[in-house]
Amino acid sequence: MGDASLERMEHHDLLSGLVRLHILHHAAEHPVYGRWMNDELARHGYRLSPGTLYPMLSKMERDGYLTCRTEREGRTSRKFHTITEKGRDGLAVARVRLRELDGEAGAS
Repeated sequence: MGDASLERMEHHDLLSGLVRLHILHHAAEHPVYGRWMNDELARHGYRLSPGTLYPMLSKMERDGYLTCRTEREGRTSRKFHTITEKGRDGLAVARVRLRELDGEAGAS
């Protein structure tokens, strides 16, 4: 692989779909919030700014893949995102497609 920063810039549009799948995967396991999700994505080599991640979460909510609830603790509030039925369906379809791609990539 090439330089990580160049890789991120050059393949941003392509990799953003994988980021969304990561979000759905984790939101299916437990409610997630932005900072936690950003840290988790960083563990997998994705470096997203809050200006990229938070609009992505909002769009996934608007598109019906996630639901959101806000919890307040004192002066702090945190938005927790959970997968919806549509999100589970989309994640299941994506997993099948990823296995197909992996099978083809392994055969070449």
